[in-house]
Amino acid sequence: MSDLQGVVVCHGALAGALVDAVEQVSGVRGALVAVSNSGCDRGRLEERIVAAVGDRPTVVFVDMASGSCLIATLAQLRTRPDVKVVTGVNLAMLVDFVFHLAQTPEAAAGRAASAGEKAIKVP
Repeated sequence: MSDLQGVVVCHGALAGALVDAVEQVSGVRGALVAVSNSGCDRGRLEERIVAAVGDRPTVVFVDMASGSCLIATLAQLRTRPDVKVVTGVNLAMLVDFVFHLAQTPEAAAGRAASAGEKAIKVP
């Protein structure tokens, strides 16, 4: 397995719930780290995100294409070439991601975003 990891940054308990669901569906453990904005200001949220990413190549999955989670992520990680950000996180993209950890952050982010888009349907 590569050093690539995913960090899921969301409002409330959503990040933890998504990581738990991915682990149950895929059986892959330890590839994703959950970060919540609960109980913190923007500075503390930025600290949580930076700590979760560490020095590893990472795809950061954020719940919305606006708001505190994205702003905090971009404020700290925008200039890191080994970190890519995907907004609109969903279960399908995360499940796809954990099975493609050998890719670069850029390739993994693109693939995960595509998988997430394809999973959105109106049956």
